[in-house]
Amino acid sequence: MELIQNTPDLSAYLAADEVIDHHHPLVRETAARLAEGVADSYDYARAAYEFVRDTVPHSQDAGDPRVTWRASDVLELRTGICHAKAHALAALLRAEDIPTAFCYQSLLHDDGSGHVVHGLVAVRFNGAWHRQDCRGNKPGVDARFSLDGERLAFPVDPQSNEMDYPVLYAEPHPVVLSALKAAPDRPHLWKSLPTAL
Repeated sequence: MELIQNTPDLSAYLAADEVIDHHHPLVRETAARLAEGVADSYDYARAAYEFVRDTVPHSQDAGDPRVTWRASDVLELRTGICHAKAHALAALLRAEDIPTAFCYQSLLHDDGSGHVVHGLVAVRFNGAWHRQDCRGNKPGVDARFSLDGERLAFPVDPQSNEMDYPVLYAEPHPVVLSALKAAPDRPHLWKSLPTAL
């Protein structure tokens, strides 16, 4: 699949905003700590990915009802669904000048009751984009940082009408962000997340 930037301006994939608040002191402190002792930007990107994947539990896996969406809140509260964790990872990567995009999949719910939009990021190295899934591993899920072939949490199953969206967004998709901001808790969010983009 060819990944397509929704804007040709690469600097848009480094920007800070209300959601990807990489100017926030907690994001800056976390990025500085992760950057200590790494050899280069590749190693930093891997360290940031593993930090978010492994130290911020996916709220469904942890049974945490809280909903987060701002990167600094995800890092402070240490909880979030895939989209929130993607926001946190993007902030950490952009804090160190690594272009980072938001990308999405449409996947079947675990119980097969319908589809839901799943959030990922893509990082740009050596002139190419590489998708990464930091949702967090669990039995049956073994996502890894990789610039040499994708190691995502959920490869899509076209027979189940699952799909990868090829667009790389400079900002979180507004439909996803609206659902996150409006949800009083995760059970409510589960009913309001988009099924498609």
